[in-house]
Amino acid sequence: MATISKEKWHSLALLEQLGNIGSEVGRAAKWEGKDENAFWGAVSRAMDLFDLTQSDKRWKRERKELDRAREVFADAVLGGKEYQSTLPDLEKYFMLFALVVQSRKIKN
Repeated sequence: MATISKEKWHSLALLEQLGNIGSEVGRAAKWEGKDENAFWGAVSRAMDLFDLTQSDKRWKRERKELDRAREVFADAVLGGKEYQSTLPDLEKYFMLFALVVQSRKIKN
């Protein structure tokens, strides 16, 4: 994924931001235990996107939920000991946002 500017990221709707995070979560799930470099690259990109989303002032009310999602993602990356989280489960969660965005695009 190419680097995205803060301005461009902040022009996206929250659903779009979360769907894009989900893409990186999916990549991390795909490469977990198979390709260390690809896995950590996806993890790093997902964390960067979490950071950009958390810095978006529009989501002030959603901040606690965004913080928790990031925390659960980090837990999954580190083995899921705290929340029993897994990357495949989180991928399903985040991909729902991408599906909503896609369905809205199709209707318009």
